[in-house]
Amino acid sequence: MEDVINHLEPLLRKIQGYIYPNEIELHWGILIVIYPYVTGLVAGAFILASLVKVFDVKELQPTYRMSLLTALAFLLVAPLPLLAHLGHPEKSFEIFLTPNKQSAMAMFGFVYAWYLMAVLLLEIWFDYRRDVIVWAQNERGPRRWFHRLFSLFSSDLSDRALKFDRKSVQTVTIIGIPSAFLLHGYVGFIFGSVKANPWWSSVLMPIVFLFSAIVSGIALVMLIYMLVTPMRRKEMDMRCLDKLASFLFYAMIVDFSLEILDFIHRIYESEESIGILAELASGKLFVSLVVIQLLIGMILPLGAIAVVKLFGVPAELRRLLYFVSALLVQVGIFSTRYNVVVGGQLFSKSLRGLTSYKMTIVGVEGLLMSIALLLLPFVILYILFNLLPPWTGTGRGLMTPPEGSQK
Repeated sequence: MEDVINHLEPLLRKIQGYIYPNEIELHWGILIVIYPYVTGLVAGAFILASLVKVFDVKELQPTYRMSLLTALAFLLVAPLPLLAHLGHPEKSFEIFLTPNKQSAMAMFGFVYAWYLMAVLLLEIWFDYRRDVIVWAQNERGPRRWFHRLFSLFSSDLSDRALKFDRKSVQTVTIIGIPSAFLLHGYVGFIFGSVKANPWWSSVLMPIVFLFSAIVSGIALVMLIYMLVTPMRRKEMDMRCLDKLASFLFYAMIVDFSLEILDFIHRIYESEESIGILAELASGKLFVSLVVIQLLIGMILPLGAIAVVKLFGVPAELRRLLYFVSALLVQVGIFSTRYNVVVGGQLFSKSLRGLTSYKMTIVGVEGLLMSIALLLLPFVILYILFNLLPPWTGTGRGLMTPPEGSQK
């Protein structure tokens, strides 16, 4: 009996108010937080790339291929948090063999497969085909065979073929825009359709998820561009950075407005859950919701970019403000995902009590696994940058010195 009491004592300390025993432990932890965060980066990076091919924003050309490869790297990792969370991840392929149309999570597998194979990979292939053929003609060894295989052993560089490539890229990008919206909007739909949970049950949830995804994707590409360019001993294109910051600024304003609208809508409805939600926001989620998500992740970056747009700021200071703003945005968006996933499980179904979430260090659901999953896309991206350099007209990898540099 004493052992049972010793086991229950730390659990009971997590309880505030009245809560059922089966609601003490959270079913979804940090892995499910990473899942919508990573898919949001995918959608945001692709939408940024579409601004070049569909809307002809020429200032963003230096980041076009970088955005595509970033979306691919993070898309390859996107399902891994879900698979790690499953009790039997080896059975996950069954959702493709026996699809269940009534399961939102099962149908997401088809949305994911469509976006990966029919949209993203096709656009990358058509855009790189000419360069890959040229690289293969001037290379030896494994890289030559990789580029030949990537081009599907194509060697047609005629004007007709290149014109077809350009038209195909634009067509696939047009198809990809609603597909990207569907990819991350569907993640918001999964949470927003859970009517039994008042924290998630909102018609604005898919839209808020989508615009926060655009914000995080633009900020990520900006960070990568600002880190990779000095590594290549190249000067940053300030016109490109200024345009990236402008789109980030406008997307953040829309995202912030939608979140405020959702907040006002909940207060105006004043359903029976408003009391426990207010207690949650002002208590257990105050730091992650108000301080990190709202103040650090939204207001500070908006203020920094607004200062740049309103006042004449030197280029060096602009770069610093852009970098810090993009970094803070990533912290804020990750906190947003945490507040949605974990925050939605911290109160009881009786709306009379709160519990707490304690993350472990090791294990499948632990901190180390989460850090590994967040770092893995960058490892994949490093490999992609070396195999498929995003800077047009060169077959050189990320760490290869540019021509004319001192050895």
